Amino acid sequence: MVGNEHGLHARPAARLVGVVNGFDATVTLTDLDTGKGPVDAGSLSMVATLNAQQGHRVRVGASGPQADEALAAIEKLAAENFGDEPAQKAAPAASGSGLDVAIGPAVLVGAGVDLSGYVAGDNELGRLDDALGAVADELRELRDGTAEHGEIFEAHLALLNDRKVLDDVRTAISGGASAPAAWSEAYDGLAETFEGLEDGYQRERAQDVRAVRDRVLRALVGATSAAPVESGILVVPELDAATAATLDATRIAGIAVRAAGTTGHGVIVARSRGIPLITGIGDVEVPAGATVAFDVRTGSFEVEPDEDRVRATITERRDEREQAVVRADEPATTRDGRTIDVVVNVGVVQDAVDVRGADGSGLVRTEVLFGDRRTPPTVDEQVETFRAIARALQGKPITIRTWDIGGDKPLPFLPQAKEANPFLGERGLRVFRRRPELLRDQLEAIRRTAAETPVHVMFPMVTTADEVAWALGELGPRDGLEVGIMVEIPAAALRVRTLAKDLDFVSIGTNDLTQYTTAADRTNTAVASLADGLDPAVLQLIDHVVRNAGVRVAVCGDLASDPQAAVLLAALGVTELSAVGPQVPLVKARLRQADLSQVDTVAVLAARDADQVRGLL
Repeated sequence: MVGNEHGLHARPAARLVGVVNGFDATVTLTDLDTGKGPVDAGSLSMVATLNAQQGHRVRVGASGPQADEALAAIEKLAAENFGDEPAQKAAPAASGSGLDVAIGPAVLVGAGVDLSGYVAGDNELGRLDDALGAVADELRELRDGTAEHGEIFEAHLALLNDRKVLDDVRTAISGGASAPAAWSEAYDGLAETFEGLEDGYQRERAQDVRAVRDRVLRALVGATSAAPVESGILVVPELDAATAATLDATRIAGIAVRAAGTTGHGVIVARSRGIPLITGIGDVEVPAGATVAFDVRTGSFEVEPDEDRVRATITERRDEREQAVVRADEPATTRDGRTIDVVVNVGVVQDAVDVRGADGSGLVRTEVLFGDRRTPPTVDEQVETFRAIARALQGKPITIRTWDIGGDKPLPFLPQAKEANPFLGERGLRVFRRRPELLRDQLEAIRRTAAETPVHVMFPMVTTADEVAWALGELGPRDGLEVGIMVEIPAAALRVRTLAKDLDFVSIGTNDLTQYTTAADRTNTAVASLADGLDPAVLQLIDHVVRNAGVRVAVCGDLASDPQAAVLLAALGVTELSAVGPQVPLVKARLRQADLSQVDTVAVLAARDADQVRGLL
C-alpha cells in the first residue's frame, strides 16, 4: 500500500526506478484501486503517471534472472515509505529576507529555448547523447551541491534517463527528426500527461518535466543554462527547482511567477531559502528592467509602483516582524479591551516546540501526526504524542481534532474506496461511522491525556445533528473535557444553532468552507483564484456562525494566519485564532494595534468581492 502523502510522485518514483534498474529483471506495477497498469517500473514517466495515490494498493510483478532479488529490494523500499519522509519545515537561509514584499528591476526569463539557429546534421543521435551527458553532469553537480533539495535533482536525473521516453526520442530521430524536435515532442507529451492527472501536486510536476526538457534543448543549441545573476525581481512563466536553488539570494530581491500554484518544486526551494515570492501574476505585461513590486499579504503585483511607498512597507514589515517576536508572549489584547486567544496549528510535535507566543494549540492534526503509519497507532502511542505537544506548549490548552481523512487526505492504514468526487464523499467523521473502533481508540487517548493537561476535542466534517449526537455517544462521559465540531461546509454554518446545542465551542475551517462555498478546488490552478477566504459569501457564513452558535467560535483555517484577516475575524466576534507557527507573533501584534469597534463589518459583509474587502481592510 502506498503511504506517501502525494502518492508515487516524482521523488519516490525516482527511488523506485533506481532500485528496479539495478537488477536484471523486468518489473511491472499495477494500481489495484484504479485498475491502471501494468506499467514498466523501470521508467520514471510510467511510474509517476500511473498516479498511484496515498492508500492505493499496488501490485508488483517481476520476471527475469534477478526477479526475486528485485522484489525483495522493492518490498524493503516500500516499507521505508520509498524514502519519502514527511515534509519538514525548512529554516530560510540567512541570505534571503524572509519578507512577503519586494521591489526591484524586472529580470525576465522567457519560456522555452530559441531553436531557430539549429541545423540538423548526420549525427543527431550522437549530438543527443552529448547533450544528455552534459546535462547529467549539471544535475549531479546540483544534486551534490544542494543537500537540502538534492532529491529533486535526483528525480530530474531520472526524468533525463527515462528509458521509455529515450526510446521514443531515438526512434523519432532514426526516422528523420532532428534531436531538438524529437526531444521537445516527447517531453511536451509527458508534461501534458502530468497536467492531466487528478492530484494538484502531481499536476505541478509537469514543471519538472519542462525544466529537464529545456535544459537538454539548451545543451543541444549551445545556450547557457546558468541562472540569471542580475539583481532585481525575477519574472518567470514558472519556476524550476534548479533556478531556485542556484539564484544568488543576496542579489535577487524576489521572484514573481506567472503560473499559479504553491507546491511546485521551484516554489518550495525558493521559499525554503527565504526568497520573497509571489505566484499567479498572470499575463501582465512586464518590460525588461522596469521597476516592479509585489506584496504577498495583499496579493498585489505592480509595474512602476510608488517606490517610496513600497520601500516604506518593506521597512515596516521588517520592523514589524522583529518587534512581534520580542513581544510574542504578551496577550493579544486589542485597543478596545478584547483579548483574543492566538493559538498554533500542530501537524508535527516540532510545530509546538518551535512556535513563539502561542496561547496553546487550536488544531492538532492527528491524521498528519500519524500519517506515515502503516498500522493504526495504539492508544498509548497517541497519548505519548499528545503529551509531547502539551509539554512543548507548557501545559496550555490543546484542541485535538479526531481523524480527518478523505478527500485529499487518505490514511495508509485506513484504505477507502475510490470515489468520483472524494471531497463530497466519505470525509472526516463520516468515515468512522463504519469504522468506529479507530475513533474509540483515539477518544480514549484524548480522555487519558485530558486527565493530565487541558484538552479540547473536536470532530471534523460534520453536517447533521444526528452526526453530532453519534459522536457524543461514542465519546461518552465528558469528565470536564470541552467538546466542539468543525464548521467546514455551508450546511453546518447555516444550521449551527442546532448542531452546537450540546457543545462547548465550534471551530470554523475556512479552507474547506471557502472551497465548498465557492465550488472551487483550491489545488486546481484554473479555479484556485475563486477560492478566496475573504469572499463576502464566506465572511457572511462566518458572521452567521458567530451570531447563532451560542458557544465560543474559533477559526483554524488559513485566514487565521493572515494578520489583516485576523482583525476582521475578531471584529466579527471570533474569540480564538489558530495560525501557523511563524505567523503567531505577527497575528498577536496586529491584534494589539487594532480597535475592533472601528472595523466596518457591515461594509465588509456587503462588499462586491474579496478585492473590495481587502480595500476596506
